[in-house]
Amino acid sequence: MMNKKIADLLNNQINQEFYSAYLYLDIANFYTKKGLEGFANWYQIQAREEQDHAMLVYKYLHNNDMDVALGTIGKSEKIFVTLIDPLKFSLEHEKYVTELINEIYLEAQKVNDFRTMQFLNWFIKEQGEEEKSSSEQITKMELYGSDPRSLYMLNSELAGRVYRAPSLVL
Repeated sequence: MMNKKIADLLNNQINQEFYSAYLYLDIANFYTKKGLEGFANWYQIQAREEQDHAMLVYKYLHNNDMDVALGTIGKSEKIFVTLIDPLKFSLEHEKYVTELINEIYLEAQKVNDFRTMQFLNWFIKEQGEEEKSSSEQITKMELYGSDPRSLYMLNSELAGRVYRAPSLVL
């Protein structure tokens, strides 16, 4: 039987992942309004990934005979002004999600819940990739964002991103 605190943290993580999806759709909306469909595409795909992450945790809880308690998804109150604002906010948000996952891992470690620790290993690796990707986008925007032709090329690059479902086996 899974420890109640770990189950509660995992239930919270489901809500946080859905919030992340909602947040990334809001960012996609910002970029769409700015005429940067490539950036919007990148964040729309990011939103789908976050939904998948929530569903992986959802399924994990069910596979371990634990109740799933879905919470309310809050509205983002963040106002973006410049084109780089959402990129910087995304990086900070990914760092926050990493902290949440690390907290669950530490709690699982305290009670020797090796199954949950193994399950979270994929998320830990994924968060490293998410933070790196977010950081790279900031660097590219800082380097090229002020030049319209370079911004166009960066937008085109991001438009080429395609959705790939996670390959985690539960």
